[in-house]
Amino acid sequence: MDVDLAVYHFLNQFAGQMPIVDAVMSFFAQYALELYAVLFVIAWFTLPKKEFNKRHALVVAGVAGILALLLNVVISHVWYRPRPFVTLDEGTYTKLIPHDADASFPSDHTSGSFAFAFGAKGRTQKWVSTSFMIIAVIVMIARVYCGVHYPTDVLASVVVGFVASKVAWKFSPLILPVTRLGCRLFGFERTSQSATK
Repeated sequence: MDVDLAVYHFLNQFAGQMPIVDAVMSFFAQYALELYAVLFVIAWFTLPKKEFNKRHALVVAGVAGILALLLNVVISHVWYRPRPFVTLDEGTYTKLIPHDADASFPSDHTSGSFAFAFGAKGRTQKWVSTSFMIIAVIVMIARVYCGVHYPTDVLASVVVGFVASKVAWKFSPLILPVTRLGCRLFGFERTSQSATK
């Protein structure tokens, strides 16, 4: 699409121009999932001991992220789209980070990020859900900025993440044993409230 390509070039044109911005965008484009893992651990251990529901929300958000990646595998096999740096002429783009020439659509990093964000939204501590969403938005922009995805790749990934979070919460009762096990392992008690769907 012409609009897709135009937006890609608009964002990617700034790559390689500002070292600090390049470093920030490259970090989020590559290491967002690790950042989510760190925040997950911090949130898990800083919650009051009896906050079972909020810990369950963290687990469901994690499951949503995994589900989003599985959905991407199916989608990329149904419709394969090469990455921008594979199809565009040399010199018309700037690729800031190393990447395999695998399927561009959808973006795994963006799908996983938004699955975490939507999965946690309104169900965990405010700082967690807000941080997750901010990171997801930065990742979405960074993947295009760094030259490894088209805008429609990451926009579709927002939808994948949203769907994955809805499915994860739909089947959240099946995930309860995982949360209970995690709470028991670390000595956290379960409140009398049942986990919300």
